Order: sequence, then C-alpha cells, then structure tokens
Amino acid sequence: MADGKRAIVSSAHLADGASPALSELEFSLTLAAAAYQRWIVRCAVAAGMTLAPLEVLILHTVRHRDRAKRIADIALVLDVEDTHLVTYALRKLERAGLVATHRAGKDKLVAATDAGRDFCAQYRDVRESVLAAAVVADGPDSARLSDAADLLRRLSGQYNQAARAAATL
Repeated sequence: MADGKRAIVSSAHLADGASPALSELEFSLTLAAAAYQRWIVRCAVAAGMTLAPLEVLILHTVRHRDRAKRIADIALVLDVEDTHLVTYALRKLERAGLVATHRAGKDKLVAATDAGRDFCAQYRDVRESVLAAAVVADGPDSARLSDAADLLRRLSGQYNQAARAAATL
C-alpha cells in the first residue's frame, strides 16, 4: 500500500488485481458479518430467547412500525432470495409465540405478538446497555456510522449487480 501499511487480506491472489483494497474490504466484511451474527444471537439470549440470526432479523423487520408485513416484503427488505428460509424462520417464531399470521385476501400477513414486542424491547435494552453505550463512549460518532452505512448500502448494490452479471457468464 502507498502509505506503508500492509493490507490485511485472506486471499492474496485476489489482492493483486485492479483493486487490492477491495480484497481488504471483503476480508473485513467477512469478519464483521461473523461478529454481527454472533452479537445478534448473544443479544437475543441475553434478552431471553435462543434464536438464529435470521429469526432475530425477521422479528425486528416484522416489528418495524408495528404494521403487519407480507412474507415477500420481509424477504425483500432483508435481501433473502430463498423465501423458504423466511417461511421456515417465521414458523419457528410463530411456535415461540413471537409472531402471528393472518390472511388478508390472497396475502399472508405477519405481525409481532405482545411477546414479540416484549422480546424486541428486551433486545433493545441489552443493545443499549452493552453495545450502544460502548459505541457512544468510544466511537465512531454518529456521522461516521451514517457514512459507513451509506458506503455499505452502495457496495451492496454493486455486489448485487456484479452477482447478476456473473450469473450470465
């Protein structure tokens, strides 16, 4: 690297191409994704439930704005291609009493139950005390977090476009 730092990569053969920094980013994304999923599971346990990462994400998506959601919309928001994964997770959440389903015309809608809303509140309390407090104290600040979120959304679009292009090769 130009500044004398060595890039931390998991696949040097990918870092010798047109964008060595991309390989460094990809390795960092791998580590961040694993840490985030570990966090989701442990936070859920601290909030009183043993749930898989996708189940927690789905429950928070369902809980968002306290409006019932269609399964297809949940899959779209979370960028899950296989709706069977969403359906299976929802069945587990329903058996746990955290969501309820009902029909509205042709659509099957999912809403958080009182127990689901209580779990989300507990999860939020754990998140605030364990994670948010540390981020506020040590950084990064809100502006840098928002910039990082924006960068990740843009990169997600680029990776999705590249995935579509690769599927046609």
